[in-house]
Amino acid sequence: MASRLNPYISFAGNARGAMEFYQQVFGGNLSLTTFGDFGAKDSPEPDKIMHGMLETDRGFTLMGADTPPGMQYKPGDNIAVSLSGDDADELRGYWEKLSASGNVSVPLETQMWGDEFGMCVDQFGIGWMVNIGRPQS
Repeated sequence: MASRLNPYISFAGNARGAMEFYQQVFGGNLSLTTFGDFGAKDSPEPDKIMHGMLETDRGFTLMGADTPPGMQYKPGDNIAVSLSGDDADELRGYWEKLSASGNVSVPLETQMWGDEFGMCVDQFGIGWMVNIGRPQS
């Protein structure tokens, strides 16, 4: 899969409704995965959306999720730029440059869903998420 750059929106508990609304607006295929789906069934909100992705026939991609318990939700700061794909060298290179003079909130490392993932805010105050998928065999 080629690397992809798209917006990623955080919601205050209404990600499912928002992503379904955007599907009605833009069309396309919507996939939603809950915290419970990723094995966090004992979390306080297992039915909330951990990751949602809308891919349209026009080539638009929009991702979103509910803000997990314990993380601050602040309207206006609830959108980041997502870089994802399976070209690990390319994506790690972007990560190194974006995070070098910024602040890392989640180190780039393997997560419970099996991909490498990290979050940072660059030196200009822009939030970035980098997800390196496992190569498809």
